[in-house]
Amino acid sequence: MPTRSLLQATSLAALLFGAAAQAAEPLSIDVHRDANCGCCKKWVAHLQDNGFKVNDHVESDMVAVKQRLGVAPRLGACHTAVIDGKFIEGHVPAAQIIELSKRSDLVGIAVPGMPAGSPGMEVGGRQQAYQVIGLTAAGRDLVVADYPAN
Repeated sequence: MPTRSLLQATSLAALLFGAAAQAAEPLSIDVHRDANCGCCKKWVAHLQDNGFKVNDHVESDMVAVKQRLGVAPRLGACHTAVIDGKFIEGHVPAAQIIELSKRSDLVGIAVPGMPAGSPGMEVGGRQQAYQVIGLTAAGRDLVVADYPAN
């Protein structure tokens, strides 16, 4: 193979390999949690199992974290995460976090409280009905997903 063709093939292979490696790069998410909360650790494991790179931040004042990130008290839960400048509050499924990137109308999403059966709150196969609530920049709540009871 002529040197020029070999260089072109090598450059093309490097370009394709770089694009594939970039596409496979995990989503990075910052999780803020209390050190003593076991369900928070389980939710972090759920994120990792779904391909997220978790930057785990153990906090001493979660109320201050939530206030700083703009989490409305009505949406509160035990842990708060941030991805691409948007907040994720509580036991939000990984699929909904991925969908958040497609929602320019939302500043964050939440699963208020700690519903049984949500990621990190698996209890004996039981699942309470719960919703994932989106918060708009104007401060309105929108239901972005429903998870029925089983």
